[in-house]
Amino acid sequence: MRIVRSLFRLLITLWTAFEYCVRYFLLSVSHGFCHTRAQRAAWLHRCCKAALRRLSIEISVVGTAPTHGLITANHLSYLDIMVLSAICECSYVAKTEVRHWPVFGWMATMAGTVYVDRERPMATAEVNDQLAAALRGGQLVVMFPESTSTDGSQVLPFRSSLFAAAVSEQQQITPAYLHYEAEGGDVKQDVCYWGEMTFFPHLLRALGLPHLHATVSFGEPATGFTDRKQAAKDMYERVVELSRR
Repeated sequence: MRIVRSLFRLLITLWTAFEYCVRYFLLSVSHGFCHTRAQRAAWLHRCCKAALRRLSIEISVVGTAPTHGLITANHLSYLDIMVLSAICECSYVAKTEVRHWPVFGWMATMAGTVYVDRERPMATAEVNDQLAAALRGGQLVVMFPESTSTDGSQVLPFRSSLFAAAVSEQQQITPAYLHYEAEGGDVKQDVCYWGEMTFFPHLLRALGLPHLHATVSFGEPATGFTDRKQAAKDMYERVVELSRR
């Protein structure tokens, strides 16, 4: 039964991706192949909302989701992007590996994700410039400053390098904590995507779960940071606090 459910939901996922890629193309044509980051974020929002509804993945939101500034969240799975995008019209900062994830990576790229190459530290300044421009334009941007996905047993310390843009632009930063509950499965193995896991077998396990519920807790936004390290430390502490509620 689980195999049948996995394959059926995989078809739903692929069909939804195809449907919204066609919509993306039509949006591109109607705007002369030049649409804004906000329009891309709105497209991804509609796509992820439809996909999660069709896959019967439920979402609960605790607190108030922001509409601008920077969101800093813990990172558990490729599903995090779908869940947050179903809640907010947002763009992302992500590691370059995400670009190569089947379906999820393609859609993240089409939505205007800014990619960070951890093997090229000198590229951080360029990423911060792109991030600053997006924030200045009123775009909501999501960042996973643990810089890797985990099994959810703890929140890893936040790297501070990409907080520079929000600090220099004096943009609000909102902490967020993601948590999953899985009926008939193990969240650490079937939902969280970490370590040396292989994408496709993991995706089939996740799609085969009878029921999946995601909870996103948002804390109060903060501003007025004087440097990136202070911002990273404060946001880390706030996300850890959210994880204990």
